[in-house]
Amino acid sequence: MTRRIEDYGLVGDLQTAALVGRDGSIDWMCLPRFDSPACFAALLGDERHGSWRLGPTAGGECTSRRYRDGTLILETEWDLPEGRVRLIDLMPPRGDEADLVRIVEGISGSVRMTTELRLRFDYGNIVPWITQDGGALRAVAGPDSVRIDSVVPMSHEGVSDGSLLRAEFTVGPGDRVPFVLNYHASHLETQEPVEPYAALRDTEDFWHTWLEGCSYSGPWSDAVHRSLITLKALTYAPTGAIVAATTSLPEQLGGSRNWDYRYCWLRDAGLTLQALIGTGFIDEARQWRAWLLRAVAGDPADLQIMYGLDGRRRLPEYTLDWLPGFEGSAPVRIGNDAASQLQIDVWGETLDVLHQAREAGLEQDDDVWRLQRALLEHLEEHWDDLDNGLWEVRGPRRAFVHSRVMAWAGFDRVVRAVEKYGLVDEPVEHWREVRDRIHADVCANGFDPVRNTFTQFYGSQGLDAALLLIGQVGFLPWDDPRVVGTVEAVQRELGQEGLVRRYHNDADDKVDGLPGAEATFLVCNFWLVDALHGTGRVQEAVALFERLLTLCNDVGLLSEEYDVRTGQHLGNTPQAFSHLGLVNSALRLGQAAVVGSEEPEPEPQPRVSRQAIHSSAVDRS
Repeated sequence: MTRRIEDYGLVGDLQTAALVGRDGSIDWMCLPRFDSPACFAALLGDERHGSWRLGPTAGGECTSRRYRDGTLILETEWDLPEGRVRLIDLMPPRGDEADLVRIVEGISGSVRMTTELRLRFDYGNIVPWITQDGGALRAVAGPDSVRIDSVVPMSHEGVSDGSLLRAEFTVGPGDRVPFVLNYHASHLETQEPVEPYAALRDTEDFWHTWLEGCSYSGPWSDAVHRSLITLKALTYAPTGAIVAATTSLPEQLGGSRNWDYRYCWLRDAGLTLQALIGTGFIDEARQWRAWLLRAVAGDPADLQIMYGLDGRRRLPEYTLDWLPGFEGSAPVRIGNDAASQLQIDVWGETLDVLHQAREAGLEQDDDVWRLQRALLEHLEEHWDDLDNGLWEVRGPRRAFVHSRVMAWAGFDRVVRAVEKYGLVDEPVEHWREVRDRIHADVCANGFDPVRNTFTQFYGSQGLDAALLLIGQVGFLPWDDPRVVGTVEAVQRELGQEGLVRRYHNDADDKVDGLPGAEATFLVCNFWLVDALHGTGRVQEAVALFERLLTLCNDVGLLSEEYDVRTGQHLGNTPQAFSHLGLVNSALRLGQAAVVGSEEPEPEPQPRVSRQAIHSSAVDRS
């Protein structure tokens, strides 16, 4: 069976996540954190690399699936000739340990079910040692230990490619059969498993309580709420970091554009927090600002574009040669060498998001202002350096227009802060002069007057969808002819069946230095929505936005890219960049003000009660 990226739904516990296919198979999960080695890696290989299928013995994809309203609890249903059955997947917000709960419910008829669990630690490379642990099974490999509790006995079968835990059982109307997978460090004593039905109730209550903080009530509430829940699910609760996505899925099937996104990009996280704050979620902003101050502490010259979940800087990139990649898309990369790239726009974006945090009414913090001053001083010396740009090109460094526009934005935000908040003893006149110098340089060297458009980099004939942000960040007003011309040029030259790519990457002289091509980039299309709205083309903006909503998969998730030729998702999923674009566009179309972002120290997440799983084979309650 050919898999599609859009076949996967997400469950998570605010520290890690699992991807669940339409066939009931969990094909990707990293424990104990988003960036830990996977124990289920079939997504990037096959079942031999670890998976947990739970579904009808007859097999096949589900008939329907959905999230419970306002939650991250995934319900998958099969409507078969012999009956109807539901699978509920969830991960309760974590206390000390990670739990994955799966509950099979019989709805009608009599359905034979099969569970097949293959644990493979270290990205499918290590087969664990499996032993009986009371009424449960325990799998151990080095530092990792997993306990599996089930009310149906699971056989341990040694097969040619490693151990398999398997069981068959039948469910009828009202039957419920729970399974709980618990992860803990192998040197620690095991705790009692969570009681599955209490975990279900507590998880539902958690998400409902969290979503009550949402201030958005516009015409696209369902899509906005689902995107906000997805963005929250990509938050690493202990530190407040926000991961960009879950793993290394291809931007081109069979190609080599496969990147590990399980880290915190300053740009992505900042834009995500704009969406969260714009919808009333201030606590997430406080947490992220605290994370930011810790992560970037030190010399501003050492600012990175991304960090680990705990703020670590070293994210070395290497390949997993034993994994063939999703649909043969190799190599599978872990880590990300882009962490060492120079991207000038990040200084500006960090200054911008800190300014927005102040505008949102978050508490004043002297350390934040000192950080802004230090970043600005470095930016003054380096704004005109050649860099790798927003899209992390692996070709030559260039004078990217977007990078310099964001350098302008960094100076602009600090100047505005001095003017609005009466900060004294600051060289504001000098900062204004630098801001104006950058502005003049970009307009003189980054604009093509013949085509009436800004260009991707100085001297380039190419375009870049990031140019759509020129009006949004205030570099020029929306009604400036140069902005209007740039929006029209991006549509015309980067357009593909009504959507846009992020830049030209199918020419012989590739800007990004990589083989292959890619599809339309979803966040760029939300930027186009914003640009159409800003330039007065409101009906077109709404029409494009509503078309983009139809590209969500059946449970409301968006990946990184969309292939208009095949109708398939491409790239990592779910993608924070795409979902924050959706939220921010909904806010702008609804004429709501999008404010900034900030941070509090995270509070520990409550642990759901632990009790032994019922000993009866089937619970009919």
